[in-house]
Amino acid sequence: MKAIAISEFGGPEVLTLREIETPTIGDGDLLIQVVASGVNFIDIYQRQGVYPVELPYVLGMEGAGEVVAVGAGVSDFAIGDRVAWPMSPGSYAEVVAIAADRVVRIPEDVDTDIAAASMLQGMTAHYLTHSTFNLDAGHTAVVHAAAGGVGQWLTQIAHWRGAKVIATVGSAEKAAIASGLGADEVISYDQVDDLAAAIRQANDGRGVDVVYDGVGAATFDAGLAALRPRGVMALFGAASGQVPPLELQRLNAGGSLFVTRPSLAHHILTQSEMQWRADDIFSLVAAGSVQVNVFKGYELAKAAEAQADLAARVTSGKLLLLP
Repeated sequence: MKAIAISEFGGPEVLTLREIETPTIGDGDLLIQVVASGVNFIDIYQRQGVYPVELPYVLGMEGAGEVVAVGAGVSDFAIGDRVAWPMSPGSYAEVVAIAADRVVRIPEDVDTDIAAASMLQGMTAHYLTHSTFNLDAGHTAVVHAAAGGVGQWLTQIAHWRGAKVIATVGSAEKAAIASGLGADEVISYDQVDDLAAAIRQANDGRGVDVVYDGVGAATFDAGLAALRPRGVMALFGAASGQVPPLELQRLNAGGSLFVTRPSLAHHILTQSEMQWRADDIFSLVAAGSVQVNVFKGYELAKAAEAQADLAARVTSGKLLLLP
């Protein structure tokens, strides 16, 4: 089969399309023909060596496809079933082998490519709004990079749950996207000198309840300064670079603030938790409460282009590889 594998860490140029052996399955596994695989920042971090992996390594953590073989002991899935997965390696490939308890079934009213586009970003937005900070009506949330993949999910789920959404974006085009998805206030980074002050002004001079920050170094300090006493900073990514070490006394000075650095892997530890999150996001998609914006699909051989586009922050929505 064909797959995108790396044999060294580095820039997009280390991504090469190779012929490798089709994976074999063991007891409890599924062999899946990949229809679409998601392109995410975790893939870039692994390619760069920020998140070390054992080389050679087939990138890709997210995707959807059709079951073509079933391992011994699997009773919940059969050949022909459509399934999706949020955090299983090897998805930049034509075929992948995954443990059956690490996939979810795709409902009939959700397309396979939309399921692939919903897994990692949709489940990330779900745990951030349901578990990290249980967002509800009356709360105010800041969503950084609101026109990006996770940002669009966060904006829509926060709006659906009745919270006030203050979105930050990098351009007028992206501001229009955030507004269209339900953001109550939109702030363009390049239009303000003091981002924290602009956020407070958008919230009638008050601090906000929670900041969802997938941007990192460029926005972290402003987000921290925009929180109300006992507010929550949920730092879940670093698109602009990693946040430097934090002096904990700043949290006291800011009003007994909370800072957390969660990840999806720790919020889908069990099959039941993963299925709960999948059921919720698929229901939102099927009902039209969340629009899944697939910004662009790329041939598998163009994985380097896809990652470069994502890293350059010139996209507004989900990027997919289409084997």
